[in-house]
Amino acid sequence: MLVLSVLHRKCECSGIHNTENKPTTSKGAEFNRVYSGYVNRGVEEIYSFNYTTKPEKVDAVRVYVSANSDDQHYPVIFVIRQQNGVLSWQVPLVLRGLYQRKYTYQEVGRTLCPLEPMQEERSSEQSMFIDVASMAPFDVRYELLVTRVNHFTLETGVMFNFSATPSQPRYFLYEFPDKADSVVIKVVSKRASPCTVVSVQDIWCPVYDQDHNVEFIGVYQSMTLKAAITVQRKDFPGGKFYVVFVIKPEDYTCGGSFPSTKGKGNQTWNQDRIKDLHVTIVPSINERVYVHAMLFSFVIFLFFFLGAVIIAFVHYVSAHPVSFVRLQRQELDGLYSPDDDESSPAAPGSHSASPMDTARCRSYSDSSAEEDSDLDTLQDMACDKNVVTAKAYVYVSDLARKDSKIVSKKYKIYFWNITTISVFYALPVIQLVITYQTVVNVTGNQDICYYNFLCAHPLGVLSAFNNILSNIGYILLGFLFLLIVLRRNILHKRALEAKDIYAMDYGIPKHFGLFYTMAIALVMEGVLSACYHVCPNYSNFQFDTSFMYIIAGLCMLKLYQTRHPDINASAYFAYATFAVVILLTVLGVIFGKNATWFWILFSLIHVIASLTLSTQIYYMGRFKIDIGFFKRIVTVLYTDCIQQCNRPMYMDRMILLILGNLVNWSFAIFGLILKPKDFPSYLLGIFICNLLLYLAFYIIMKLRNSERLRPIPLFCIIATAVMWGAALYFFFQNLTSWEETPAESREQNRECILLNFFDDHDIWHFLSAAAMFFSFLVLLTLDDDLDYVRRDKIPVF
Repeated sequence: MLVLSVLHRKCECSGIHNTENKPTTSKGAEFNRVYSGYVNRGVEEIYSFNYTTKPEKVDAVRVYVSANSDDQHYPVIFVIRQQNGVLSWQVPLVLRGLYQRKYTYQEVGRTLCPLEPMQEERSSEQSMFIDVASMAPFDVRYELLVTRVNHFTLETGVMFNFSATPSQPRYFLYEFPDKADSVVIKVVSKRASPCTVVSVQDIWCPVYDQDHNVEFIGVYQSMTLKAAITVQRKDFPGGKFYVVFVIKPEDYTCGGSFPSTKGKGNQTWNQDRIKDLHVTIVPSINERVYVHAMLFSFVIFLFFFLGAVIIAFVHYVSAHPVSFVRLQRQELDGLYSPDDDESSPAAPGSHSASPMDTARCRSYSDSSAEEDSDLDTLQDMACDKNVVTAKAYVYVSDLARKDSKIVSKKYKIYFWNITTISVFYALPVIQLVITYQTVVNVTGNQDICYYNFLCAHPLGVLSAFNNILSNIGYILLGFLFLLIVLRRNILHKRALEAKDIYAMDYGIPKHFGLFYTMAIALVMEGVLSACYHVCPNYSNFQFDTSFMYIIAGLCMLKLYQTRHPDINASAYFAYATFAVVILLTVLGVIFGKNATWFWILFSLIHVIASLTLSTQIYYMGRFKIDIGFFKRIVTVLYTDCIQQCNRPMYMDRMILLILGNLVNWSFAIFGLILKPKDFPSYLLGIFICNLLLYLAFYIIMKLRNSERLRPIPLFCIIATAVMWGAALYFFFQNLTSWEETPAESREQNRECILLNFFDDHDIWHFLSAAAMFFSFLVLLTLDDDLDYVRRDKIPVF
């Protein structure tokens, strides 16, 4: 039995039976007494309540009614007349759900709009009338109970427990304490069902506490187990507001299924949807916490700038005198011997008679000549076809025969292209998320954005400023990496201008275009991640991941370019591939949940792309991709693996490619069978696994070929591993999930864990920014030990 039945047993009862056809009369009535009677077409009852309001106190009155009529054509009408308005409803109460499903209730409870607190010292007498009527040609029995709400005002920091049903909503008053600019309303329940709507509304009548109108005004969000709404004083000039709780007649809004139908047609008798709620209102953080959080976000990354300046200064000091340092490094590397004039350069600017120099057939004067195809396949090899094809061991000198200026121009196209892409990508994204935030602020619908509401700190028009601020690390470290690359580029240019033989013919060829591109991509990842977190939801998640795919792809291209400077993919082909990846991401978000055809198509594309890329890597761009591509693959497999069973010419490369294909095929099978809901993260996992596999192979092969890891790249490798490990721990905490309904997503919300301002996902932003920065430094410094090694002695792998 509901609240009315409980109160019926506790209160004194006075039965009033009026079955005769007589004029309507007004009867004096009292609070906390249950009145019952009969009404019909000729009989109407009016109850008069007189009570006294106390100074500086809000008086709230609650009315409970029930009727035994189950005929919707002849409901019992209850009309409440007050000083400040009229409220009416009918019993049985009919609520509508999705697809116009009807839910009927025989018991209804409503809180009447309270009178404003009296400012004068004297008390005030108030009157209220309740009319009970029906157009039924037969007697319909009803019950009426009117009570005063003893705990109508919520107190700061004090938990209040109560129950509500779809036909008996509840709301309470809250007034801001002194010096509190914002508060957080926290609501919890032990049961996910029934679905609930929590609303914050300004003080006026009528209060919108019905399922069909609760979303008309104020701020609201749906709820299963948790809800949290941050309320700012500036939005309520009177310094007080109502907290409204409405129980939905069905759970579809919160992700549940329809209740079982009991009755005829689409009518459901739904009397047992009781929700026990616990509400607590606590003060939010003050301005000092905001200041400390912003200072922390900037200072922690300024230490990276300070460390970079210190290292640059140490390098500058240690570089003088240059000749002495070079002599020491030559002796340590075993590359300098006073008695070996053939292995050392005759003079700065001169070229040794090494195979590396004899392999340089011609130079180029126009970069356009190098952009004839998507993959540069070394068309100039006609002058010496045996440079690569007849050698089981290939060296960097074999794949660095083009003019360095031409190759550098080729890689600068990456930078200019990503700059253009960033501008045209970011502007509509910014416009869209501003629109999202405006819609949230105007409508008050907090189900649009998937925040961690227990740690969402607003600032201005932004609902979750902490999630935006935490992306500052990507931007600052992106600029820092840009400066580091710029410094290296300047030093390298000076060495070339000075005709330094070590800059021209020793070490890995220095091309900085991809490094600049990686820096810009890191900055844009911060910008777009911040845009996404303005209003994170299902339709804009690709903003947060698009540049992550690009960063992972650029890192793999850079790693491959290190020892294959002349045969890397062109910028146009690379960005076209990234565009296809982003297109697949969008399709995966739309169709990836249920469409089997999409997973079949994606798995085929994934496997074919893996095989094609593997072929290009194994043959170093010399395997032509055209109509006869698959035929040639079958021929090679038959002749080398079946007919003669030859040993692969490039065994190490073959091992890498076999492992890579096994990993990628495993991903394809996993996706085809399980169909992960979060397709963008699944695709990002593919990119990251391939990058880590390639990086691990590169480092292993480097050590296997007796190359060394200097202290700085070794430190960066360790820092990268530690940062990524810690970052992934916080990433998998899963504070929200736009794959589910907003109410279900809020079940995962948790409190702030850092400075009372940042949550787990913010820490992921901090750590992943540092991890990507160190990853870039690994690629930048990994081969510094080869700066004084001739290119014809640096192996390709």
